Amino acid sequence: MKTTKHGSQRMQQRGIPRLMIEMLQRYGKRAYDHHGGVIRYLDKSARRSIEKYIGSQVYRRMHEFHDAYLVEAVDSGVIITCGHRFTGLHLA
Repeated sequence: MKTTKHGSQRMQQRGIPRLMIEMLQRYGKRAYDHHGGVIRYLDKSARRSIEKYIGSQVYRRMHEFHDAYLVEAVDSGVIITCGHRFTGLHLA
């Protein structure tokens, strides 16, 4: 997992664990932001897949991170930033 300095700082500041970043990269739905980035977030099917992969107990303990998202570069896959959604994503 490659991150920019900004991305690493945001992960630390927002308290998003590396496990959640890996789950977003593996299972997160992709949406292009039309500025050279890909937004990855969890929809219902992604959450189900994660629950199957890590188990129900661990999944329930990670409930505070189910609204997390990350933005990565389209060309290199480097994580640019990450955060928590407070409203829906405004795509398109």
